[in-house]
Amino acid sequence: MEVERQLLIVEDDAAFARTLSRSFERRGYSVLQASSFDEVATLLQTHSPGYAVVDLKLNGDASGLACVQMLSAHDPDMLIVVLTGFASIATAVEAIKLGACHYLAKPSNTDDIEAAFGRAGGDTEVELTQRATSIKTLEWERIHETLADTNFNISETARRLGMHRRTLARKLVKQRVK
Repeated sequence: MEVERQLLIVEDDAAFARTLSRSFERRGYSVLQASSFDEVATLLQTHSPGYAVVDLKLNGDASGLACVQMLSAHDPDMLIVVLTGFASIATAVEAIKLGACHYLAKPSNTDDIEAAFGRAGGDTEVELTQRATSIKTLEWERIHETLADTNFNISETARRLGMHRRTLARKLVKQRVK
C-alpha cells in the first residue's frame, strides 16, 4: 500500500483503537497501532506513515503532545489529528504548535477524523462566535490545563489552584458550561 495512505493510531484504549483501525482499513488505509510514546518511537524506525491520530492522554509518563512533537519531527508533512476527551484551549494551541493539523474532542468518528485530515490547511471562512467567553468557561479551561499539567492528579491540581480537593471534585462532576 502507498505510504500516504498509511495511518498510525496512538491510543491506549485497546477497544477504541481496534474499532478505529477497522473503520480506517475499510476506507483503504494501512493501519499501524501504538499505545505509548515508546511504541511510537519503535514504529517510526521502520515505518513512515502519512497520517496519524493521537490521543492526548496516554497511560504512562509521556502525553500525546510528546508523540505529536516526535511524529512532526520525523516527518513535517505528516497530517496529525489529536483526539481527546479532555479538550482545552491550552492543549489545542500546544498541539497545533507542535505539529498537529487538527484537534478534535471525543466523541469523534472516522468521518470527523478524515474530514480533519482534509482541512489541514485551515479555513478562513469559519464563523466567529458572537458570544464572549464566560468566567465559568475560563475557570473550566484553567482547571483542565492544571489537571493536564499534574498528570490528572486531583490533589495536586487542587493545591496548585488554591482550592480544597472536595471543591475541585464537585466542580469536575458538574456539566461543562457551554
